[in-house]
Amino acid sequence: MNERTSLLFGVHAHQPAGNFPSVLDEAHERCYRPFLETLHRYPGFRFAVHFSGPLLDYLLERYPGDMRLLSEMVARGQVEMFGAGETEPVLAAIPERDRRDQLATFSSKLAALFGAPPEGAWLTERVWEATVVPALAQSGIGYVTVDDYHFLCAGKTSAELRGYFTTEEGGVVLDLFPISEALRYRIPFSPAADAIGYLESLDGAAVYFDDIEKFGIWPETHEWVYGNGWLRRFVEGVLASPKLTARTFREFHDGTRSRGIVYLPTASYFEMNEWTLPAAAGATYAELVAREKQAGRYEAEKQFLRGGIWKNFLSRYPEANWMHKRMLGLSERLARLPEAKRTAEMPGLLHLAQANDAYWHGLFGGLYLPHLRRAVYRSLVGLEALLDAAAPRPPHEVRDLDLDGCDELFLQNGELQAVVKLDGSASIVELDAYALVQNFGDTLRRHAEHAHHRIRAARAPGHAAAGIASAHDRVSFKHEIVDDDLLTDANARTLFRDRHVGPDGRVRELDGYAMLEDAGLAPWAGFRLPLDAGNIWKRIALQGSRLVVRYRTEGLRGALLTELNIAMPSCDGYAGRYILRGAMPCGFGQPLDAGETGELVLDDQFMGGALKLACDPPASLRARPLHTVSQSEAGFEKVMQCVVLTLEWPLADGANEISVTLEVTRAPR
Repeated sequence: MNERTSLLFGVHAHQPAGNFPSVLDEAHERCYRPFLETLHRYPGFRFAVHFSGPLLDYLLERYPGDMRLLSEMVARGQVEMFGAGETEPVLAAIPERDRRDQLATFSSKLAALFGAPPEGAWLTERVWEATVVPALAQSGIGYVTVDDYHFLCAGKTSAELRGYFTTEEGGVVLDLFPISEALRYRIPFSPAADAIGYLESLDGAAVYFDDIEKFGIWPETHEWVYGNGWLRRFVEGVLASPKLTARTFREFHDGTRSRGIVYLPTASYFEMNEWTLPAAAGATYAELVAREKQAGRYEAEKQFLRGGIWKNFLSRYPEANWMHKRMLGLSERLARLPEAKRTAEMPGLLHLAQANDAYWHGLFGGLYLPHLRRAVYRSLVGLEALLDAAAPRPPHEVRDLDLDGCDELFLQNGELQAVVKLDGSASIVELDAYALVQNFGDTLRRHAEHAHHRIRAARAPGHAAAGIASAHDRVSFKHEIVDDDLLTDANARTLFRDRHVGPDGRVRELDGYAMLEDAGLAPWAGFRLPLDAGNIWKRIALQGSRLVVRYRTEGLRGALLTELNIAMPSCDGYAGRYILRGAMPCGFGQPLDAGETGELVLDDQFMGGALKLACDPPASLRARPLHTVSQSEAGFEKVMQCVVLTLEWPLADGANEISVTLEVTRAPR
């Protein structure tokens, strides 16, 4: 090798919007602080950094000293700051106007903090679609980093990927750096000397850009990277190598020419191909990959092993799709709002609702984590309240928001909003309290997951090579998980999903409700369900801060059941508890069999309010927590999604009248 290899080293730092401050503080202590302190001691080691907008704001407020280290490294030319969307959105999943606004907002922030706008940008989860090119380029971004897998899928060979390439969309040009998958799996998991030896075997440019959390937050990495000195040895080894030069992307880009034109397919990193597929398809894909690896064909053929794309998460998980379409609808409303009626708060809330983490999941919980979804809904509900104040909506609307071929009925009165799925169940898929900025319908059904096969196998793979194992290769458990925890749900977890128990004890799902009254301008609607033995009428109405659901049955015997899946912010936390007959029998995470009950309060100190349930006549009431199983970097875990309340009334001969009220109250200030 006659010329030095340019090491283009970059790290991406991000914490989900809505994450707990304690998690951010621990991430700072275990990773961000020691990483910056270590690199600050080596001015000759040049690298790139991307901090997502909300995380950067948090660190600037809580840890200004460490951020001063970052500013010093930028000022002396050691660090290049990378741009992105302000709140870490997947750019391909939001409208063009919002892409531009997200990019411009963050670029302006970086210019104000560090003296210049960014020239390079980090693509969230390296999700590439050619449609994002115009927004990036016209926002002042000259180049982005994507996985080398994208290039292999376009027919390039690994040997060609030693610099950057150029693409265009509609004549708008953008340069692309290929991130080495081989480096992502070596850094920081293999010994520092081995990683440097691999780098020295390359020529041209070696591109690494990956999550900084691998340098201290992933299992074993804090002791490995800092306690055992991996990062120090790596940096010193690079600086001492006669074959390597650490450079910023900007330096390399300014000093070299493009390696030519390339057009990349829609893609993300290789692991995403499996995660985004439904369980059965994911299993088939994983088996195919394993088979090709065993046969020794994987490296030569992996570009032809194409799984799903990121947007498949929206078709795979109705809950993610619903959030996404709610976000798109509010984005459109904001875009149509006259400038004079807009407030400074509105675009910020929209941006937070576009943060990617709650819309998908892979190795990490993502969609499965209620506090991440809650952060999205707090932004959506808060933005909707502002838009309604500026441009009021009708109280009664029917449309197919989520594009699933089934209409939804939106009822709202300024205090509450109930969205009824017109799929025959007449159940409520979203229940918003604007004063509390809370969606009580924000839950998740139990989905089949391909990853669950690893639980059943219950065998943790070893790793023969020196170093430590990546979280991708681990099987560990935060909680004990049994087969019953892996059951799946046939239907969405909604509110007021009804069942009939016949005199013989047979339980029947009540499906086939048809909407009757056209309420026009009133926030209520009626439904009728004809059955062989009689009829059920169901009326859903909003009255101030109360949701009232009334049933009338004729000709039915047995019992009527209805199930309410209610999302409470505290879930199984210490701040959520039931209040029954003036006492607190247990928290939301414990089972409750209340017997015949006319009233139950769900009190949540975190939410700053309560939900009061009233039944007339009293119902036999039981409450259970609903858990799902997902994986995180620390292992498989059970996550409480919601409280499941089941109400049951015996049906007398003839007609029966039943009323259920949910009243939202705010805690006194």
